[in-house]
Order: sequence, then structure tokens, then C-alpha cells
Amino acid sequence: MAVAVPVTAPTRRKRGWLAYLVGADSKLNINEAVWGYILTLPWLIGLLVFIVGPIIASAYFSLTEYDVISPPKWVGLANYEQAFFNDRQFWPSLERTLTYSLAVVPIGLIGSLGLALLLNRGVVGTNTFRTLFFLPSLTPAVALAVLWTWLFHPTVGPINLMLSWVGIPGPGWLASKEWAMPALIIISLWTAWGGNNMLIFLAGLQGVPQEFYEAAEIDGAGPWSQFRHVTLPLISPTLLFNLILGVIGALKVFTLAFVATSGGPSYATWVLALHIYRHAFEYFRMGYGSALAWVFVVIVLAFTYLQMNWSRRWVYYAGE
Repeated sequence: MAVAVPVTAPTRRKRGWLAYLVGADSKLNINEAVWGYILTLPWLIGLLVFIVGPIIASAYFSLTEYDVISPPKWVGLANYEQAFFNDRQFWPSLERTLTYSLAVVPIGLIGSLGLALLLNRGVVGTNTFRTLFFLPSLTPAVALAVLWTWLFHPTVGPINLMLSWVGIPGPGWLASKEWAMPALIIISLWTAWGGNNMLIFLAGLQGVPQEFYEAAEIDGAGPWSQFRHVTLPLISPTLLFNLILGVIGALKVFTLAFVATSGGPSYATWVLALHIYRHAFEYFRMGYGSALAWVFVVIVLAFTYLQMNWSRRWVYYAGE
């Protein structure tokens, strides 16, 4: 007669406080976890000191009157009230930033997508053209601004010189109030078309299954119909990604305006990021500059939120 032996559940060894702290079960896992935290400690310290700390400090300074030398003086929302109602350059600088963004973002995306489509055809010399298109985006922003300042010089610049050869009087470009902003847009597009956006679009295009094009061709779809009904839907997540990055990059334009024109002439290129910089680091109104920076953060977050909500109508995800 068989005797039933009661089976007891195996008891788990109690973990010490260190195991609970690092989230490990065994001694080996504890050692690995501890060394993992030790090795990431320099990055964590840098994150706290150079990113999280300044963010918290700027939020506090935005509610104070602070000139770096004297102790901060609490003023509440006075800095925000000044920005919205008493700063004569806040709304114009925001308008110039939006104007710049409305020109650079759509034209830049269309140009980048067009170059990616050309490079995706697999013609001879594609790698060479890809390198040539990408090289302008590798130029440092300051060097780029200095170079184009010379190219756009109204009297000795090569661009106006070539225009004079065909009898066209060249504009003042960066020295003209009417042409300064269009000149900045042209410089930005020269680097944007063949930069990271082009490579990201190219990666998205190479991920489109060739069978879809073959099926569309069998159904009688031409090149435009294939692009509209096959290519665009399948690369719509890539398009959304480039759109969000493009909007953020355009809104925070600073280096070109600072180096090429210093916000002039007559405030023609005085954009919002330059406005923040002037008040914080030249006028030493750190409290007011921090308030402007937080307004800028809210604007960027609002545009990103609107794009994400709008994307539900046109972005296609294969897994859905």
C-alpha cells in the first residue's frame, strides 16, 4: 500500500536589504546589479547636475528677479506677465520664429523626401550622391553662418556677382530687412535637404516591401498612384518622426540668427531663442530669461501634442 507523502512548497530564502534595493535575487545577481549602478553613477551624476538640476533651478528663477550677482528676489508670476503684456519684442520674436518654421519645415521635408526617393532608385553612383548630399549637414553651424555671410554679401558676395552677370540686381540679403529672414531660410534648407531627414526617409523607403509595388503595378497604378497609395502610407510613421524633429529644430533656431545677423537688421531676424539668450546672458536678467525659456518649452510641447493628435488621422502602423 502506497503512502502519500505530503509535498511542501519550496521555501524561498529571504533577501537582504541590499537585494531589495537593487532588485536582485541571488548573490551573483546582487554583485552584477551593484556594479551596474556603480558604472552608471557618473552618467547619473551628470544627469542630475547638468540637466535635472538646471531645469529645477530655472523653474525657480522664472518666479524671481535674479541678475546672477544679487540674491534672487521672489516676484511670482511677474516675469510671465511682463513677457505677455509688456515686452515689445516677445510677440514679434515669436511671430518671426513661426514664420521661419512654416517655411523651413514643409519645404525641408519635401526636399528631403525627394532626395531620398531619387537615392532609393538604385542608380549607379548612389553612394557618391548620398555622401555629397549629406556633407553640408556636417558643416559646423558657426562655420556655415560665416560662409553664407560671405556668399550673401551685397557687394562682393559671389551670389550677387553671378546675378549681375545676367543683369539682375542682387538684393541686400542678410544686410536687408526684407531679405534677411529669407536668406536664413535658404541657408537652413541647404543643410536640411541632405541631412538626417534624408537618411531617415531613405531608411523608411527601403523598408517598404517590393511586393506592394508589384501588386499596384498589376492593378494598373502609375508612379504617382503608387507613391500616393503605397509609399506615403507605409512611410507615414517616418514622416511623423521627421515632422516632429523638424518643428522642434525650427522653433529653437538660434545659431544662424546669432552669428549671421545678431538678430538684425532692425530686428528682422530677432527670433525667440535669441530673445531668451539676450535677456539671460547679455542683459543678465536671468529670472526673466528663465521665464521666457519656460514659455518656449510650453510652446514646443503644445506643438508636439497637436502633431501627435493629428497623426491619428493619417499615420498608418502595420501592426494595427
